Amino acid sequence: MILHQLIDYDTLRLIWWVLLGVLLIGFALMDGFDLGVAILLPFAGQTDIERRVIINTIGPVWEGNQVWLVLGGGAIFAAWPILYAVSFSGFYLAMFAILMALILRPVGFKYRSKRESVRWRRNWDWALFIGGFVPALIFGVAVGNVLQGVPFRLGTDMRIFYDGSFFGLLNPFALLCGLLSVAMLTMHGANWIVLKTEGVVAARARRFGRIATLASLALYALGGFALWLFIDGYQVTSTFAPAGPSNPLAKSVEAAGGLWFSNYAAHPWMMIAPVLGFLGPVLVLVALQFKRELLAMAGSGLAIIGIIASVGLSMFPFILPSSAQPGASLTVWDSSSSHVTLFIMLVSTAIFLPLICAYTAWAYKLLWGKVRDDDINGSGHAY
Repeated sequence: MILHQLIDYDTLRLIWWVLLGVLLIGFALMDGFDLGVAILLPFAGQTDIERRVIINTIGPVWEGNQVWLVLGGGAIFAAWPILYAVSFSGFYLAMFAILMALILRPVGFKYRSKRESVRWRRNWDWALFIGGFVPALIFGVAVGNVLQGVPFRLGTDMRIFYDGSFFGLLNPFALLCGLLSVAMLTMHGANWIVLKTEGVVAARARRFGRIATLASLALYALGGFALWLFIDGYQVTSTFAPAGPSNPLAKSVEAAGGLWFSNYAAHPWMMIAPVLGFLGPVLVLVALQFKRELLAMAGSGLAIIGIIASVGLSMFPFILPSSAQPGASLTVWDSSSSHVTLFIMLVSTAIFLPLICAYTAWAYKLLWGKVRDDDINGSGHAY
C-alpha cells in the first residue's frame, strides 16, 4: 500500500483546513500580543524607562512568535497554492504595507536606545506603534474582504484576473473588521503588559485593557449584525466530490444574504466559536477587575480563538469566495495541493510542530517573571 493512501484525500483536505486555522490562531495568540504591546507603547509608558520596560516584555520573544506567521504563509503556499496565488496577488499592496510595518519592529528594537536624544527615542516609539497598528488593522481588513468575497476571476486555463484595487479593500465592513482586529490584539497586548510588569505601567495597561475589551465586545457584536443584514454569504448549489480534482470551476455557487449563518443552523456545535468570542472578553473584564493576570490572558486567548474560528466555521467549505465570479470561489475541496503533497506535509508537520511548541514553552518558562526597572538599568542586554 502506498503510504499516502492511508488517509483519504478528502480527509487530508479537511485536516489541512483545520491546521490552517490552527496556524492563523497560533499567530494571533503568540505574535498578537506583540502587536498589541507595540500599539500601547506610546500610551502605557510615559517615561523612557517605562517604555523600555514595556519593550523588554516582548523583546526576547517576538522573533519566536513571528514563526507562526511564517508557518501560516508556508502552509498556504504548499497546501493551498491557488489560494496563495489569488490572495498574495490581489492583496499585494496590502501585504507590502504589512511587510514594511513589520520591518519597523526589529529596526526599532535595535536602534531606539542607541542615542540619548528624547526626540530620537520618541520617533522610534511611534515607529514601533505603526509596526503594531498597521498589521493588526490590515489583517482584519483582509478578513472583512474575504467575508464579502474578493473580486477575482479564473480563466479556463486557471489564469487569475483580479478586478479590485487597494482602496477598494477599505470599505466600511472591512474597516469595521480591521478595528475589531486592532481592539482584540490591543486587549491581548494589554493583558501581556499587566502580566509582565508592575506598578504604574501595569495600572495603565489595565485601564487600556478594559477599554480595548469593551471595544472588542461591541465591534464583534456590530460585525455580526452587519454580516447578517448587509453582507451576502455564499453556498455551493451543485454536486461536487470532496475527493475530486482541484478545479474551482467545476461547480456552481450562489450568493445571498444570511448564508454565512447557515452552518450554525445545520451544525449547532459550531456555536461554541461565537460563544467564546463573547465570553472571552467578559472573562477578561472580570479578571482585570480582580487582578487575575493569568486569567485575563486566558480570556483574551479564548476571545481570539472564538472570533477567528467563527469566521472559518461560518465560511466552511469556502476559503476564498469570489464576488466577481462566484463559481470560481475557492473551497476546501477544490483548491488544495495533491494527495501526496498534503500527506508529506502532514508528516512533516507532525514532526516539527510539536518541536516548535516544546521549544516555545521552554523559552517562555526560562523568561518567566516580571520586567522591572532594575532589570533595565542593571543589564547591558536590555533594549
